[in-house]
Amino acid sequence: METLLAAFDLVFRWEIIAVIFGACVFGIFAGAMPGISATVAVALLVPITFFMEPVAALAAIATAVAMAIFAGDLPGALLRIPGMPASAAYAEEAHEMTLKGQGGTVLMVALLCSVLGGLVGTMALAFSAPLLAEFALEFQYYEYFWLACIGLSTAALVAAANPVKGVISLSIGLMLATVGLDLISGQPRFTFGTPALMEGIHFIPVMIGIFAVAEVLRALIHPPRADAGDARVQKIDFGETFRTIWRYRTNLARGSIFGTLIGALPGAGSDIAAWVSYGYARKRSKTPEKFGTGHPEGIVAASASNNAATSATWVPSLVFGIPGDSVTAIVIGVLFLKGLEPGPNVFIENAPLVYSIFVSFFIANVFLIPVGYIAIRAASQLLKVSNLILMPIILIFTVVGAYAINNSMMGVMVALGAGIASFLMQENDYPVAPLILGMVIGPLLEKNFMQAMIAQQGDLTAFFERPIAAFLGIVTILMWTAPVVAAIRRWQLRRRAPEGNEGQHA
Repeated sequence: METLLAAFDLVFRWEIIAVIFGACVFGIFAGAMPGISATVAVALLVPITFFMEPVAALAAIATAVAMAIFAGDLPGALLRIPGMPASAAYAEEAHEMTLKGQGGTVLMVALLCSVLGGLVGTMALAFSAPLLAEFALEFQYYEYFWLACIGLSTAALVAAANPVKGVISLSIGLMLATVGLDLISGQPRFTFGTPALMEGIHFIPVMIGIFAVAEVLRALIHPPRADAGDARVQKIDFGETFRTIWRYRTNLARGSIFGTLIGALPGAGSDIAAWVSYGYARKRSKTPEKFGTGHPEGIVAASASNNAATSATWVPSLVFGIPGDSVTAIVIGVLFLKGLEPGPNVFIENAPLVYSIFVSFFIANVFLIPVGYIAIRAASQLLKVSNLILMPIILIFTVVGAYAINNSMMGVMVALGAGIASFLMQENDYPVAPLILGMVIGPLLEKNFMQAMIAQQGDLTAFFERPIAAFLGIVTILMWTAPVVAAIRRWQLRRRAPEGNEGQHA
């Protein structure tokens, strides 16, 4: 209780509340811009957090993400362009309701479900993270090694639409993570005699470039197709809003639980949570034929799910130092910049700071109701902001943020190079999230593997001697072998099919 009161003291100061309110406005604006994801919004916030104390920086990020995830529904419903990947699951459905004259109502349904889902995810974060942190104090190199493997495997094999391309993206991230001095021996690796590379490639400029610069290039080459002038905000029927949420309360509860569980998986995130919840709602619906025609059932489940996952992704990040998604990968970078190392010890050494994150999430979700309502009413004006104004601002933030990391042009060059590489990857359907997670988790993976090998004198069986390590190791191996087994089964089925056809002809 003392820790919680200390967290309230940290957050309920006028300067922190002002930062949260500013992050609300920024998150809503960024999320409403088609293509500017929550990750881009957070990447653009990073340069500003350099001038903030840790509580303000983390509160700003938590608030901006919660706002941006909902705001992504605005262009999805009004223009059929999802503002966020997490909104893509139900953008078509929401737009169909807009065409029926129910655009304001469906956005209000999405707003209230996002708030309720976000509160469930925040409560799960607040209750589970301290308990898991206490449990994680027993972890050694072996458990952390397998957890890092699970995070990387989830990002590359489960979250990516094409696992092969996910593995390639992940490999690039792991390769970049090896640049610089060896963690154990101190020998330079892949520095090519360049002193600036001796410290390695900082992943913050890479992340800023990957998301922000790539977005600028995409806007230049592929300008938005829809005309924002088409957006018309329609009347909100509050009675129908509350009746819809009550009618589909089971989907609301199920979506919140799915979002919390999926978000807590290392390497997953709100995008997967929204798709899984929408798909499951359709599968369990009594009227599945209405899905895709402007039916709110799936929207209730998915909008609750993606905001619940937003809070839950902080669980593995804070407890184990393993990011839940690309947003929390940036959060880990900000924590390091503030001199804080995520992991179970942060709950002991900086407990009020950790609890202040929980309080910030609660405040952000409460603020989301009035700010989101205003955003719905002003959506048609928000969507009229031209890319000719927006993209130069993003580019300026990118250059300033990349330079400010080390006050060096090296950061700017890394950000620009990463942005071009990211644009080319996305143009060829290569996911970039595994690359980021590879850069963040790679050093953790290498450090724990090398320390375990030194402690056990090269005995690999040590990774299966402790019960939890053995369990995590088996889960990891199952994740690696499952795609291979599935591919073999598909090949066998294809091979048997012609034989069956020949038998029928005979």
